[in-house]
Amino acid sequence: MFRIGTVNIDTSHAPSFAEILEKGDEGRYTAIYNDAFRTDDEVNAFIERFKLDARYSDLSEMAKNIDIAFIQSCNWDNHLAQSMPFIEAGVPVFVDKPLAGNIKDVRAFEKLASEGKVILGTSAMRYTYEHESFFALPEEERGNIIHISVMVGVDEFNYAIHAVESIMGFLGDVTPVSTRFIGSGLVGDVPCDSYYVRFENGVTACYHICKKGWQPSTALVMTSKTSFAYKIDSNKVYEAMLKQVCAYMAGKPNKLATVKQMTDSIKIMLAGKKSQVNGGAEELISDLKEGDPSFDGGAFEIFYAESQRK
Repeated sequence: MFRIGTVNIDTSHAPSFAEILEKGDEGRYTAIYNDAFRTDDEVNAFIERFKLDARYSDLSEMAKNIDIAFIQSCNWDNHLAQSMPFIEAGVPVFVDKPLAGNIKDVRAFEKLASEGKVILGTSAMRYTYEHESFFALPEEERGNIIHISVMVGVDEFNYAIHAVESIMGFLGDVTPVSTRFIGSGLVGDVPCDSYYVRFENGVTACYHICKKGWQPSTALVMTSKTSFAYKIDSNKVYEAMLKQVCAYMAGKPNKLATVKQMTDSIKIMLAGKKSQVNGGAEELISDLKEGDPSFDGGAFEIFYAESQRK
């Protein structure tokens, strides 16, 4: 049974993951480090509920006593720094979504991966049973993907990354070329932003973000043969993803994304944000550079922490 050390328990993911893992015998949470907004009472409750072995105040020390680190801070701007003590100790790191929110951190993660460091992640929407059911069909029956449209709710990045990760779960290694902000709609007080993505193999995709309230993650996949509509079962997405993580830790075949595949999703969204700022111009992903518009993890943490206290 592999030992998981979690860095922060900001979101619902940590307890949800822990509940799923305790139903099996592959792994469990054994250690915790907390420097975010969760109180000592909340941390102690997590420790007691899931019978953790220890709480650490030093990440390097925690790295000596775990088999994998789960970085579960809601402030994605801290993910790289929080990962480094484990990476330096040779401990695999699973980084919860979003991996990063700016091109500098994206490139740093890519460089670490090129050096052989083990970085896993990120959104559960890449590994769903609905994705599996699509690929379970013979290619001659399902056809080749032509276009994918996905819909999701809540916000522009923290939750919206699920939509783009869902696209990439269908496309795998296909490299994105550009993103264009299509426009915003407003019905009553409910806004929706839409983006258009081109890929190097000719496939296109759209992602639509309802920016007020939760929406089910939905995907429409058009192929050369027919079309498939999926409403992702959110009750099973974590289970599907953790199955892949457990397979990796056991040395078994798995479908976990490479760092490049994970960062491609972020680059799509960074290009989309740049396009929105630039009035809807098509933005090439190859042209992304430091100083371009990015997603502010610190601001999101403040917002999220306040929402949890209401």
